Amino acid sequence: MTDGSNKVGMEASEGTVTPSPALALILGSADPLPHSAVAGRVWAYIKANNLQDPNDKREIIADPALEAALGKSRVTMFELPGLLDAQLR
Repeated sequence: MTDGSNKVGMEASEGTVTPSPALALILGSADPLPHSAVAGRVWAYIKANNLQDPNDKREIIADPALEAALGKSRVTMFELPGLLDAQLR
């Protein structure tokens, strides 16, 4: 019988993914992390490095590190999840 006190720990272990080496450079770690944290960290990187197209915020202009992880120099925010998923195992 569980009281739910471990719920947060169990959720963190469920759905964890390991990033590719190129994506790990963006995320700041090669350690497994919750799938939900990947997009948040990538968006933090995009915003911190001012990689959104100033004329169309839906477009991301990749720097060399992000391009290495995504395989493209420009991506839309709609393409991003699929490209990130390809870099996770």
